[in-house]
Amino acid sequence: MRLQVKGKNVELSPALKEYAQKKLGKLEKHLNDSARVELELASERNPSIGQSEVAEATVFTKGPVLRARESSHDMKASIDLLVDKLERQAQRLREKRRRGHGRNYEHGAETAPAGGESPVIVKTKQFAVKPMGAEEAVLQLELIGHDFFVFQNAETNDVNVLYRRRDGNYGLIEPQVS
Repeated sequence: MRLQVKGKNVELSPALKEYAQKKLGKLEKHLNDSARVELELASERNPSIGQSEVAEATVFTKGPVLRARESSHDMKASIDLLVDKLERQAQRLREKRRRGHGRNYEHGAETAPAGGESPVIVKTKQFAVKPMGAEEAVLQLELIGHDFFVFQNAETNDVNVLYRRRDGNYGLIEPQVS
């Protein structure tokens, strides 16, 4: 497992890097040797933020990408919380690979009702979209714990959105350009 540590408003001392290396080493038993981990440690400079020490990691595996973010008053505590979260995700991934997939996925789209107020974009996020099948996208969605997942469909090369429905099943949005 390869580890890259970056810092933002944080002095990356050798002791802190060594601590992160030791803690993230726990993931090796769940991941293969080709896994790559990017760890970003940041200190928020806003005095109104109580838990200002942030640890954020992205784990690139042969299959799904694991992501986690934790914050606390102490950087080492943030790293500990982050490793616990990533370890749970890695265990879930390993168990799902062992069990296999026996689910049927529903293909369809639902539209959300429009609200009375004008929504405001408060955050913009960019990420790499890699080609994958719908089943792998479901696995990714479950691992990151979000309500939706954007991916490039390996069969059609179109960008699709997979989302969790209220009934516990999944919906797949396949845009069509007119």
